[in-house]
Amino acid sequence: MDAQLIDSFRARIAQGRPLQIRGGGTKDWYGQAPRGELLDTRAHSGIIDYEPTELVITARSGTTLAEIDAALDANDQMLAFEPPRFGGAATLGGMVAAGLSGPGRAAAGAVRDFVLGAVLMDAQGEQLHFGGQVMKNVAGYDVSRLLAGSLGTLGLILQVSLKVLPKPMASSTRVFDIDQAGALRLLNQWGGQPLPLVASAWTNNVLTIRLAGARAAVDAAVTRLGGSELANGDDFWRDLREQQHAFFAQPEQALWRLSLPSVAPPLALPGAQLIEWGGAQRWLRPEPGLETAAIRAAAVAAGGHASLHRGGDKQVGVFHPLSPAVLGIHRRLKTQFDPQGIFNPGRMFPDL
Repeated sequence: MDAQLIDSFRARIAQGRPLQIRGGGTKDWYGQAPRGELLDTRAHSGIIDYEPTELVITARSGTTLAEIDAALDANDQMLAFEPPRFGGAATLGGMVAAGLSGPGRAAAGAVRDFVLGAVLMDAQGEQLHFGGQVMKNVAGYDVSRLLAGSLGTLGLILQVSLKVLPKPMASSTRVFDIDQAGALRLLNQWGGQPLPLVASAWTNNVLTIRLAGARAAVDAAVTRLGGSELANGDDFWRDLREQQHAFFAQPEQALWRLSLPSVAPPLALPGAQLIEWGGAQRWLRPEPGLETAAIRAAAVAAGGHASLHRGGDKQVGVFHPLSPAVLGIHRRLKTQFDPQGIFNPGRMFPDL
């Protein structure tokens, strides 16, 4: 690591003032509004180690995903959870901190499932190594994975090791004209069968699925499931991953992200919906006047929760309110790693 840069990070932390940890700034809109003095991580970049035969890549937090993609592409490998790039400036540290996954999440797993290790700078300026040495904090948490989705509230991520996977040998994107209830029924039916179904999306009475894997398996699934081939399938999934699909064309409007059991029936909420992950992730652009309480109540009734992903009034709370027990865990973690409240204060919840 660049000792001078690390020392500069340590000096900023030692001042004890709240810090807004920021890489490419591609997700400044995500979570509660950023607070504190800017600490830019982009200079702390570069791939440290990449061994294609071991399916592991290690890089500094300011490394862009574009640089990581280029290295993986040269070896026909990929980040299987398909994190959004949001314009190409997204960094590795920001990817882990945000914990956002794309269309492949349902089949491959989430960001946290691919984090093998991490180096974190804590509120005392100490570098803590997690993962490879199976080091855990006193509460017994797998800290390297715990960082995924923490929005930088636990410390400054310096380095991350990720598991990568080979790209599939073949793929096919199929489309079906079907209503929401029918799409959910098919997705849950297919989800229990040995099919190479790795991504799905439903909106406007059109179900789109991606089949990927060995050529024989993809061909057999195409014959079995039918549907029509979407010629520009790769473009479709890229646009969905980057939220450039037509459904997301109005970023100033409120966009809700509902996490539900895949078997949950269609929700009777007024507004446009897009369903991913076999029915487990449901995006909602509510009609004007639909109250936050009604959205969250519907999600809870269906066995899940709802977050204000983008736009809208963040004063209602971006993330679903925590139960007292879970809130207590969050408080203890924050106290353990950042007792002075230096790192990204209030970014997840206003009082943390």
